[in-house]
Amino acid sequence: MATNPVPPFPAGFLWGVSTSAHQIEGAAELREPSVWDAFTAQPGRVKDGSTAQVACDHYHRYREDVALLAGLGVDAYRFSVSWPRVRSAGGLGFYDRLVDELCGAGVRPVPTLFHWDLPAGLDWLERDTAARFAEYVAVVAERLGDRVTKWITLNEPAEHTLLGHALGVHAPGRRLLFDALPVAHHQLLAHGLAVRALRAAGAADVGIANSHGPAWPASRESADVAAADFYDTLVNRLFADPLLLGEYPAGIGELMPGDVASDLKVISEPVDWYGINYYAPTRVGAPEGTEIEFGGVRLPAELPFSVREIEGVPVTDFGWPVVPEALTELLTGFRDRYGERLPPVVITENGCSYEGLDDQARIAYLDGHVRALHAALAAGVDVRGYFVWSLLDNFEWAEGYARRFGLVHVDHETLQRTPKASYRWFAELLRAQR
Repeated sequence: MATNPVPPFPAGFLWGVSTSAHQIEGAAELREPSVWDAFTAQPGRVKDGSTAQVACDHYHRYREDVALLAGLGVDAYRFSVSWPRVRSAGGLGFYDRLVDELCGAGVRPVPTLFHWDLPAGLDWLERDTAARFAEYVAVVAERLGDRVTKWITLNEPAEHTLLGHALGVHAPGRRLLFDALPVAHHQLLAHGLAVRALRAAGAADVGIANSHGPAWPASRESADVAAADFYDTLVNRLFADPLLLGEYPAGIGELMPGDVASDLKVISEPVDWYGINYYAPTRVGAPEGTEIEFGGVRLPAELPFSVREIEGVPVTDFGWPVVPEALTELLTGFRDRYGERLPPVVITENGCSYEGLDDQARIAYLDGHVRALHAALAAGVDVRGYFVWSLLDNFEWAEGYARRFGLVHVDHETLQRTPKASYRWFAELLRAQR
């Protein structure tokens, strides 16, 4: 890890941490069920057999967690609002209390309105779900909009589509492969309708949190280059082009349901900033005709690409490659691809899974990525903020409690919180930046 100070970021740069409702809140009995409750109830779906019924019990311990945020010295806290909780009697009251506590601690609330916990009974294969989402967003904005000014519509529609509906390893557990494309379209439509609902409620600082990463060809062979280009289209351009350009990549639009041209006018409603969740690049080659494992996910043989190991770089405890400079590449690439159509960027997630309280590897990871972000700024990319994933060790979806992304250790038996070395490092970084 570099010992020289991190270069100064611009005045007003937004520093924060992120979480999501299903992963930390618990108190499942006080909300309606979600697709994740049904998924985790099925044997074998979660690697350690756990559920998020209690998770970190943030619902009851939110004051303790806000105190951790205040001690960290962040400007903002990105959390998510649970749609199933809002549908329950008194569910919005929890977010009232949380937002008040954050404001009292001088931490800006930045809610994400959908982070994968779709209410049971709704289905992203159905167009109507987008309309229902917009109605829910209007209810939340009316209740919290007097204190919340910065909003995020959706989190990672790419992963929710690919992992939940194409490959079946996340809720709702469908294995539709390319028949999952309507899920992507309906989530993007939901985003556009949510932007309109937020604007109607007076919101003037609206974005989305999309996941992106460079797709590196495994070689210069034409088959590998073509496979990497297809992968880039599937996981990057499919979710960015409609929002920023108002069009799908070539060959994709005709695969989507409904009046796509009209829907794209809604999907491309202007946002005030564009959120990017970044973790790692992906090395992609031509299909090899066999099932492979990538990041804990079994990829079927029939996919038109294969994912290869990135050699010569460290990996996290999750097996993800650590390549900070790829963040600079991603951001400058976005600037070059979208030009004036790209609004200011916020890194809405960046983090890693490592064990231990003296988590020097996490410090090295974050230090490298903050410096890579600064390099993108120096190269002329308009980046306005950086959020670490995550504040707390939490329920890591299909991995259960086996992966620890938190700056704060959570004992999942006692629920005791213990700040890690990375928590102290990040607090010192923030003090130095002010």
